[in-house]
Amino acid sequence: MEYEIIPVPTRILTSRDDIVEAVKEYGKGKYGPDDVICAAESVVAITQGMAMRCEEFKPGFLAKTLCHFFPSYGSISGWYCMQALIDTESNAKVLWAFIVGAVTKLLGKKGVFYQMAGYQARLIDDVTGTMPPYDKHIVYGPKEPFKVVKKMKDACGVYGAVIADVNDLKRAAIIGWTDGVDPDKVSKILIDNPFGNASQKTPICIIKNYRKA
Repeated sequence: MEYEIIPVPTRILTSRDDIVEAVKEYGKGKYGPDDVICAAESVVAITQGMAMRCEEFKPGFLAKTLCHFFPSYGSISGWYCMQALIDTESNAKVLWAFIVGAVTKLLGKKGVFYQMAGYQARLIDDVTGTMPPYDKHIVYGPKEPFKVVKKMKDACGVYGAVIADVNDLKRAAIIGWTDGVDPDKVSKILIDNPFGNASQKTPICIIKNYRKA
């Protein structure tokens, strides 16, 4: 079944904004009680003050070395993002995750590094990973995503709410969702990335009639 997805344009949201209030302001009249509100994870993080300029990081030897072992399309293939992860976790944790991940990958199991290296390993966005002016920033994953979506659902009176990490490479992950929402189903609905992180300024979208479907 195809779902109607409505992108919600906003102005550029910053750390001075509250994502729940932004959804209410810009989504007013667009959502109803059967709908699911979706917010882009990078924008939620930005409103939480989770964006830092590259100059605020000092990449060390470990960051400069490990980043070369990751595919170029991934954020932690860059010095600054890898250092951001190390600063959040620790040298020891990231190095151990890398060693175990490398061994298990040779044995045919992928993704172990991201499981072991901490919550932010999958979510940190490198520069150019989000809308200007934050395309010059490293953006961490959002804090307490499940609390945020609960507030969003309650404030707007919708069926559900999610925070989604979606890109143009057909990768979609739901990192926070409310009761009754199937994260795997929503990730498939959003796989074509209805969020616009450039001139579109549509970091919020609405899946219409999710409950009825």
